[in-house]
Amino acid sequence: MARPGSERLKLRAKDMEDFQVLSAVLQDALVPVSDMAQLPREKRFVMVANRFRWEARAPLGDLPDEVRAEPPERDGDARFEDAPLYERVHCGITFDRVKAVQYRGFRKANTDRILNMLALVPDREGITLEFSHEAAVRLQGRRIVCHLEDLGEPWPTHWRPSHDTSGADDDAGVAITDETKNESSDP
Repeated sequence: MARPGSERLKLRAKDMEDFQVLSAVLQDALVPVSDMAQLPREKRFVMVANRFRWEARAPLGDLPDEVRAEPPERDGDARFEDAPLYERVHCGITFDRVKAVQYRGFRKANTDRILNMLALVPDREGITLEFSHEAAVRLQGRRIVCHLEDLGEPWPTHWRPSHDTSGADDDAGVAITDETKNESSDP
């Protein structure tokens, strides 16, 4: 019997409500620029993301009050015995009926950059994929349909994304943890 939250996700989004669910599922996904591609002949935009499995997280009462910035060290070895365990998984995301793609806040040629997804924002003319540090991908097209499917098995992580809800964070409310530091390497 599978434990709760261990199932692979396979979702389709075609309306505003569906995209709200997809946005929540993809919040804090890490997306390498090298894993994004526009396929103009197919009117498709595809990407592979390393997503945090929010649906598999521990109940809120079990989460620590603070996100650990640095792992504890003993004798030069990092130890995680008392740290909660979370999961990440690769997922493939396909957007169909895409007529045009625009990039903001990063260069598509910078293939070693990793973007941290904040939200998917649909409107009548398309969808905007919003990332931290004011980066975005705008997909233009009417009635865009999206398919998301988890790929492979999840892997454990001790790092949970955190969000500054006070608005004091300069990085659009997202704390940069060890998993997202590479993202800011390109000005």
